[in-house]
Amino acid sequence: MKPVGTLLLYSANGLYCPAGDFSIDPSRKCPVALISHAHGDHALPGHGLVYATRPTWNLMKSRFKEKLTADFREVEFGRPFFVGGISVTYFPAGHILGSAQILMVHEGQRYLYTGDFKVQHDPTCEPYHSVPCDHLITETTFAHPDFSHPDPLDELRELCEYDHQLVIGAYAVGKAQRITRLLHEMAPHRRVMVHPIISDYHKVYEDAGVNLGDWWPYSRKEFLQDPANILIVPPSVFSRFDRHDRALKVFATGWKRSYYRCDRVLSISDHADWNDLIKVIADCGAKTIFTLHGDGTSLKSHYQLEGPHVELLHV
Repeated sequence: MKPVGTLLLYSANGLYCPAGDFSIDPSRKCPVALISHAHGDHALPGHGLVYATRPTWNLMKSRFKEKLTADFREVEFGRPFFVGGISVTYFPAGHILGSAQILMVHEGQRYLYTGDFKVQHDPTCEPYHSVPCDHLITETTFAHPDFSHPDPLDELRELCEYDHQLVIGAYAVGKAQRITRLLHEMAPHRRVMVHPIISDYHKVYEDAGVNLGDWWPYSRKEFLQDPANILIVPPSVFSRFDRHDRALKVFATGWKRSYYRCDRVLSISDHADWNDLIKVIADCGAKTIFTLHGDGTSLKSHYQLEGPHVELLHV
């Protein structure tokens, strides 16, 4: 295990706090888990006790159903609580609905775990909240100067100039809802259909009061009847639509290339890019940066001569 300041330990199973006897986004079952958001690489079933926001818990219930047997403690943004004597506060991370940064205060030191986060505007989730801290534990998914995420409306506007059906591959939780809302705003004349795997999560968002605009359940017959139709599908079934010769097949990702065969990439990311990450670090005032969930080598090089000390946890 690697020490993260004097409060946390990092291993392949995630972050663990000995003083509070809890884990953060653990990759294995544990007695007490603080969950930042509902994506499968951060939220798993099988824990004894889970602290999370209500939207995160509801998205987990939709994904795991009867497998989710943990005792649940609802966390409200901005309201401190104690776990094993450690003061903990959740703040919005702007990644997906209910996503949280986790602030821990111990012996006068403030440790902030960002989870996955973005600062771009997104009407389908709570906006990112800047939090002062002494130690920042941050994701580094796109922590390289080559990454500068474009305006998603510009990306979709160009895409919708195509006058045939569109099949958009997108992650079922977060990105699919964001794209649905954006399409409603800038292409209201086009019907947006949603695959059944995604529609369950759409309903969780709408039950939480998020306006996704108009959307319809997927019907193959209806989809093929009108060239203005757009279909949003999860990655697990995206390849099944290769035979839709009339449809442009697009995969939504922040990466420059898609892991899935497609006609083109739709550049939309739910993570911070390089400039966003640098600004977040400056705003929070942290003296020590710990990187995980990505490659932090460019960040370490950037601050080598001046700035906060950077340690790579994933190495």
